[in-house]
Amino acid sequence: MTRIAVIGGGLAGCEAAWQAALQGAEVDLYEMRPYKSGPAHKTGLLAELVCSNSLRGAALENAVGLLKEELARLDSAIVESARESAVPAGGALAVDRERFARAVEARLLGHPRIAIHREEVCAIDRTRPAIVACGPLPSAALLSEIDSLIAAAPGGRLHYYDAASPIVAADSIDESPMYRKSRYDKGGGDDYLNIPLDAEQYAELLHDLRTLERHRPAPFERDAEMEPASPRVPYFEGCLPIEEMADRGDDVLRFGPLKPVGLRDPRTGKTPYAVVQLRKENAEATAFNLVGFQTRLSWPAQRQAFGKLPGLQKAEWLRLGVMHRNTFVDSPRLLDPQLRLRGTPNVWLAGQITGAEGYVEAAACGAMAGIHAARAVLGLAPLQFPRGSAFGAVVAHLQNTQTPDFQPSNVTWGAFPVPDAGGFPAAAKRDKRERRRQMAERALAAIDRLRSELRPAAACGAGVA
Repeated sequence: MTRIAVIGGGLAGCEAAWQAALQGAEVDLYEMRPYKSGPAHKTGLLAELVCSNSLRGAALENAVGLLKEELARLDSAIVESARESAVPAGGALAVDRERFARAVEARLLGHPRIAIHREEVCAIDRTRPAIVACGPLPSAALLSEIDSLIAAAPGGRLHYYDAASPIVAADSIDESPMYRKSRYDKGGGDDYLNIPLDAEQYAELLHDLRTLERHRPAPFERDAEMEPASPRVPYFEGCLPIEEMADRGDDVLRFGPLKPVGLRDPRTGKTPYAVVQLRKENAEATAFNLVGFQTRLSWPAQRQAFGKLPGLQKAEWLRLGVMHRNTFVDSPRLLDPQLRLRGTPNVWLAGQITGAEGYVEAAACGAMAGIHAARAVLGLAPLQFPRGSAFGAVVAHLQNTQTPDFQPSNVTWGAFPVPDAGGFPAAAKRDKRERRRQMAERALAAIDRLRSELRPAAACGAGVA
C-alpha cells in the first residue's frame, strides 16, 4: 500500500495522521523537532500549543464547541487528548499543555499504521500522497518548496502576524484585590482570577499600552514590502495585540477582552468599570495567563505596564508576550473542497497554513485532509463533509471566493448555511440560542451518519478494531 506522508507534527498533522490511519492507510508523520525548532516552539513534543492553552468554548451553541464535538464523534486524537488533560476554565476547554501534548504523542506512537520520523522535510515528493500540515511557521526550505508548488498562482502565499499572551506564576500573585469568578458563573464559577479596574486604573493601562516601547519585527517576520524601519504590520483581526486595540479607541478594550459583563464583583455586588481575567494554564494551577493580552510590547514595557495591575506588582513572569509571523495560502483559489492543492492531485494542505485560524479548526482541517487522502489511497469514492456541520463551515470559509482578500478566520455561525426557519419549533424561531442548539443537533446527526460511512472504509485496512 502507498504510504501517506504527513509533514508537520502540530495539531493538524497529528490529527491528519490519526484519521488516515483509522481509515486503514499507512502513514509516515514527519516532524523536524527536536533536532530543529521554529521560532515559536519551546519543546520537541508533538502537538505543542505555542499560544493559548484554551481550545475555546465547549457549549454546542458555540460554533467551535460544536466543531469539537464533531471531531470527538470521529474519535479525534486531539479532542480526546484535550478532554483528558483539561483544566478548569469555566465554559471553555483549556488544557495542561504538557499533559495534552504527551497524550497526543502517546496515541500516535501506539498506532500500528503510523511511523513517526524526526527529521526536516525540505522537498515534497509529488509521486506519493502528501499532507502539508507545517503550521503557520514553516522552515525556510519547506516554505520555498510550498512556493514552488503554488507558483502558478501569483500572490498565493500570504501572511499575517499573531501574538501570544504573558503567563504569570500563581505563587507570585497577590489575590487580595482580585476575586474568583467565571463569566455568568459558567463551569465551576470560579475558574478565573479577575482584576477589577476603576476608570482611573483603566485609563492608566490605556496610556501605557499606547506609549510604551513596542517590539519591532525580527528579520524573519518582516514583509518584503515593508520599509526596514516601519513598525506597521498586517495583523489578523481576530487576534489583535492589546496595544493595537487600545490605539483604536478608549472603549475598545472595555467592549473586548476587558469586558466586565457577567463579572459582577461578589464582594461589592457591583460590576467593575473593566476586568482583567487570568486563566489557569495547567492542572496544578501554578500558572495563569492574561486573557486577551496578546502583545508586541517590548519585554521591559510589558513588565512595566502589567506590573501595575492590582495584584501583579510582584509578579514572576513565566513567559512574556511574544509576536510571530504566520504564513497562509489563498485557499479559495488554491485548494479544492477536499483541501487538495489544485493541479497537484497528490498534495493536500491542512491546518493554519490554509487560513483556518485556531487550534480546533486546525485539527478539523487535519481530520478532513487525512480522511480524504486515505480514501484516495484506498481507492474509495470521495466524500463531502455535511454542509450544515461545523466541518462544513470550515470548508465554506476556505472556499469563499466571493472575497478577493481572503483572511484567516475561526469557525463561526456565519459560515453555516442559512437555516430553514420553517423547520424549527416555535421556541427556536424566537430564540437564537435555541435555534443554534437545534442546528447543532442536526449537524451532529449528520456527522454520525458520516461516521457510519467511514467505518466500513476503515474495515478495509488490516488490523482495524
